[in-house]
Amino acid sequence: MPRQFDKMHGLGNDFVIFDARQDPLAMSEALARAVADRRTGIGCDQLIVLEPSTAADLRMRIWNHDGGEVQSCGNASRCVVALTRVTTLETGGGIVHGATQNGTIEVSLGEPRFEWDEVPLTYPMDTDAVPMGWGPLEKPMALSVGNPHLVFFEDDVDSIDLVRLGPSIEHDPAFPERINVNVAQVLADGSIKLRTWERGAGLTLACGTGACATAVASIRSKRVTSPVRVSMPGGTLTVAWSPGGPVKMIGAATHVFRGEIELERLGA
Repeated sequence: MPRQFDKMHGLGNDFVIFDARQDPLAMSEALARAVADRRTGIGCDQLIVLEPSTAADLRMRIWNHDGGEVQSCGNASRCVVALTRVTTLETGGGIVHGATQNGTIEVSLGEPRFEWDEVPLTYPMDTDAVPMGWGPLEKPMALSVGNPHLVFFEDDVDSIDLVRLGPSIEHDPAFPERINVNVAQVLADGSIKLRTWERGAGLTLACGTGACATAVASIRSKRVTSPVRVSMPGGTLTVAWSPGGPVKMIGAATHVFRGEIELERLGA
């Protein structure tokens, strides 16, 4: 039987969304990978399945391009809020609150976490300046905004070969759940230029949780003040955070098309 889906993107970070609240959908790593394949499937950075929830308006589950299930995705959260008009999402990283605001979508991802075992890291270390390095990238801040991130501050983000360095950092044994890698440059106007290597997806046009993690790291280290604009190859998000409070992100969410697919034909 054909299964309906929606294709959406947040600043070029694209998603295939299946609404399984009424008609359950069994998702596997192999099937998620087949759907996400840009040559033989629909093609996306992440696959999203919406399910019933007793804790929120709905439950949002997320599979990366490589088929691995992950806890949180900021851009996907904005897209789901835009698509369904709900205000609360249950995710593996916690409850996300959303609202439509003058044509843009605001989501609140909860409080960031900085303890080594909450990021998580494999063993105790200083998360404000992780005592590790990979080529030119050294001493990042480590934190969780529902999923794990490293933030490196550099003078020129375009000079960093993330395609080469990203995989080795993502899969370093120090990160038991792998990790997202952000390279940030604070500009003269107080905004941030950001590039992100996303675990399971690779180099992305935009990463919502990456923008949030980078903004929090920048505010925490007193490099910028809140709210701050975070510019990525796919566009710009505005992120606000005060210590002890949730991270709030505002940006666009675009509906591309609605379609149908016979999942059985993917052979997964």
